[in-house]
Amino acid sequence: MILANVRLLDSSTIDKIAAGEVVERPASCVKELVENAIDSGAKRIEIEILNGGKSLIRVTDDGCGMSREDATLAIKRHATSKLSSVQDLQKIITLGFRGEALPTISSVSKFTLQTRRTADELGTIIKITGGKISDTHETGCKVGTTVLVEDLFFNTPARLKFLKSVSTEANKIHDFTVKLALSRPEITFKFINGNRTALTTPGNGNVFDTLTSIYGGDLTESLIETNLSHNDVKLFGYVSKPNFLKSYRNWQTFIVNGRVVSNKTIAKAVDESYKSLIPRGGFPFALFKIDVPQNSIDVNVHPQKTEIKFEDEGKIFKAVYHAVKNAISETQENLQKIASAPEIIHSSPPITEIIEIPSQVELPVTEKNFDIEELQESSAPSKIFQKNSSAISKNFQENSSATPENFSKKFSTPSENFSQKNFHALEENLQKNLQPIGQVALCYIIAKNNSDLYIIDQHAAHERILFDKLCSYSGKIPAQQLLIHRILKFDSREAAVVEKYLEIFSQLGFSMEMSAPNEFRLIEIPADAADADAEVMMREIISSLPEDSDAQIPELSRNIRQSVLAVTACRAAIKAGQELNDTQMKILLDNLSKTPNPYTCPHGRPTILKFSANDLAKMFKRT
Repeated sequence: MILANVRLLDSSTIDKIAAGEVVERPASCVKELVENAIDSGAKRIEIEILNGGKSLIRVTDDGCGMSREDATLAIKRHATSKLSSVQDLQKIITLGFRGEALPTISSVSKFTLQTRRTADELGTIIKITGGKISDTHETGCKVGTTVLVEDLFFNTPARLKFLKSVSTEANKIHDFTVKLALSRPEITFKFINGNRTALTTPGNGNVFDTLTSIYGGDLTESLIETNLSHNDVKLFGYVSKPNFLKSYRNWQTFIVNGRVVSNKTIAKAVDESYKSLIPRGGFPFALFKIDVPQNSIDVNVHPQKTEIKFEDEGKIFKAVYHAVKNAISETQENLQKIASAPEIIHSSPPITEIIEIPSQVELPVTEKNFDIEELQESSAPSKIFQKNSSAISKNFQENSSATPENFSKKFSTPSENFSQKNFHALEENLQKNLQPIGQVALCYIIAKNNSDLYIIDQHAAHERILFDKLCSYSGKIPAQQLLIHRILKFDSREAAVVEKYLEIFSQLGFSMEMSAPNEFRLIEIPADAADADAEVMMREIISSLPEDSDAQIPELSRNIRQSVLAVTACRAAIKAGQELNDTQMKILLDNLSKTPNPYTCPHGRPTILKFSANDLAKMFKRT
């Protein structure tokens, strides 16, 4: 291979290379522009996007604006008003300084800059297409700056090709806007997504009011304030109670010296603080504002300044850990109720390990989910532990030949702890008559079949029965109307998901209608579900959906259907801690043997373990 001669790159190529570091996606572009707006002293910032930011990004602020001379310099590389010497890098107090955002953005888009200072009668407008200035002139405009970015990456198709779906890119921008709004509660933020206002904050300087405007009152009622001041570390923020969780970490916001950052040390400290208090895979809300000496951090470890490095990571870990631990312990919450925290339903591949869980960690019985007398009187498999199941029984019998949806098979793979040989043996024996022996820890059913011993997780088994039954419906799942409608409040992002898929939710038994911005009235729930669980179920379903999905509509609909059915089955199933008599255990075992996928629950955990006489002999060292 013969290398070409060394040459200097032209400015256009240099700008495009820089754009690859600074402007990775539309959200990166918004980040640079909004941070510049904040540094300009703006009190109101408006962000508007179309097509996930690919077609249009507009950022408008009421900051100090720029003169024509400054505006002309601002679009040149390495021009900045925030640094004067290399020593300033050690004490950066502004959000941006690189002087590359505007020229790099303008090099990969159709770019318009409009700005005016208070002292000027007229403002300045500069238009750039693909890095080349096409127009510069004076114009009448408001005080402040407006940056319009159209057709982002129009001249870099490789970059455009690897962007995610419109909804994913829009969600990235929404998440960033939320975090910046929390870091600057004194600024009014307005985010418009596709001609619809998705977010508005009061801008009154009150973090609590900002949180309420973004996430709603349900979250703020569950918040615990955290405060810590030790040596040169000051921390203030909020965390949620251990029973208010989501299945993703993105709603945790860390702000260090006014800058929104990602940091594994802080995230790990939060996880450790909640260890043993929350189910695995659940993430509490967290908002921390941390102040440390400026010379003890390095904000230049990432081209987009999204990550930060501390001089003493251990000190920060201890500060966050103790702040959260102390806040939780000082609340008047009864920590014995922690075990009733909602189980996080994942859309990820099934869990393939058997986890030994003490019975006291299982969900306690908070409400009877079935009528014991009805169960004792009935041997019909369609009457399993539910009062309101007549409609389902009829529909189930009519659809008994229906094949479960293909997506349910994804969640019916046996645990890897089962060998293939044992699995087939299990399948053969499960068709035979299992006789219940008793119940252990009000959680596990002990049963026998000839010389084999079986241990069945009663909650997982019933969950599988209900899940497969729900999957068998080819049409709308039978629903029951709530006597008292529930008003559900969501943050703007969750509300957009609910509104978009109202018809899908209705087909799955959850009928809702919008009652106010970010509010929905829940009218019907699946007939198998308990009325008392209606609101919790709906929130679990929303939180269980993939945070970012590039799936097409049919695939996403299947994901939503899976989430709805899995949560419905989990909530309607009998719980650990519920005492069953011999008749109830027998009905449960009979129905488990008749369901298409009896060996794992919808989340991939085993429902039944088998011990043959030979296995027992080996365990007791008789062979």
